[in-house]
Amino acid sequence: MLLASAVLATTLVSPSPAASQVSARACSGVPSDFDGDGRADLAVAAPYATVGGHARAGSVTILYGMRAERRLTQDGPGVPGEAETGDAFGSALAVGDFDGDRCADLAVGVSEEDRPGPGSDGKGVVQLFRGSPDGLRPGKTIGSGDLGRKRGPDRFGAALAAGDLDGDGDDELTVGIPGLGGGGVGVYGYRGRAPYVITQDSGWVDQGERATDQFGAVLATGDFDGDGRAEVAVGAPGDTILKNGQGSVTVLDVRRRRAAQLTQDSPWITGRAEVWDGFGAALATGDFNADGRSDLAIGVPGEGLTAGQRAMDYGDGTVVVVYGARAGLRTATSEAWSQRGLKGRPRYSDRFGAALAAGDFNGDGDDELAIGVPGENAVQVLAGTRSGGLTKKNDLLLTGRGGDFGAALAAVPGPGRGEELIVAAPGTGRLTLLRGTTRKGAYPGLRPATATTFATAAGDTLFGYAITRTGS
Repeated sequence: MLLASAVLATTLVSPSPAASQVSARACSGVPSDFDGDGRADLAVAAPYATVGGHARAGSVTILYGMRAERRLTQDGPGVPGEAETGDAFGSALAVGDFDGDRCADLAVGVSEEDRPGPGSDGKGVVQLFRGSPDGLRPGKTIGSGDLGRKRGPDRFGAALAAGDLDGDGDDELTVGIPGLGGGGVGVYGYRGRAPYVITQDSGWVDQGERATDQFGAVLATGDFDGDGRAEVAVGAPGDTILKNGQGSVTVLDVRRRRAAQLTQDSPWITGRAEVWDGFGAALATGDFNADGRSDLAIGVPGEGLTAGQRAMDYGDGTVVVVYGARAGLRTATSEAWSQRGLKGRPRYSDRFGAALAAGDFNGDGDDELAIGVPGENAVQVLAGTRSGGLTKKNDLLLTGRGGDFGAALAAVPGPGRGEELIVAAPGTGRLTLLRGTTRKGAYPGLRPATATTFATAAGDTLFGYAITRTGS
């Protein structure tokens, strides 16, 4: 167990333990392997951690090999800038190979950097750390100015995602800028093009824009059409199209300059758009039917199912899943999930779908879907199948201790073929690991009896607010 005192007292002043002996080693190409030793590593954000006496400055803990810990802060050696009160270093995380050297790199959002005044939003930056055989090393800092925009209180870096958008073999970085007008998405590293920003007003996106939309508050990447290039799914959970705060998701094909908007009013999507649903408040991509194309899971944690629910209450929550096809995401094969048809009982404070993660937990080649239910301190897991995707057969309800258990999720490699699940309870600063088991068919794969708390920190740091997925 990683004790709070250990997390908060350790700084990244040396390479990972094994790396100092193998500094000449080439990188492995293993996803999320920051130090080239062939094992996936984990990054865990604590955006409210106190650093150098500065409250809520934020830190990120790196668990090399899921064990040995190092701490990243803005006060670390070689890191540009300095830790300041309220910066929220670690407000978002993304892992990708941004320079093509086969070492995983880490992008850290610092969305509240340079706040103009008390109570205001930050201008925000993104801090890059480059992977190497000696572990993560500080890289450059990216801000709105690097993407051709004037800096303002836009919360640049509030969301991050990595994916190979241009098909050149290395990853591009997408940056959420939800406070830029109605919001925006920055694209950094696209081959043959300077970094730039996409907004709802961009000609090829062509959407109405309102200051409260939060376009770019949530990001995910996936190859939904199977052409070898990733697309970007952009959540705008505050989007008001016909109803206040109904939410939307826009899929951006940046290569073809095409955009497709999804809402609960889209054809064949179950349900209907309602006020404060927050459609798009969480996103995850995975291949739930093993057809070689990414599928998209969309959290709708504000969805009300309980009779007599009042406006602005937390929602019972639902999750909409849209499957990939040759022409991209196909709403005709979409489905909606809630606890009405699964284990558990929907309550208006559950927030089912507030967090999502996809991983092959039973090792049979298709992904399962883990759904956070933090208001219930629970996680629901649905099995994937090759005969039609997700199924409620053998659905699993995992319950945990308080502190918003299930508010963040990540899939990580296991010792066998299957992946394992990490569940965060950031309100108490606790990470729980659930191990998978190899079993073909409609089985979630995870074993509740294996649940182990393997890392903790002080509850007021929001340790576990963001976790990097370390699977492939």
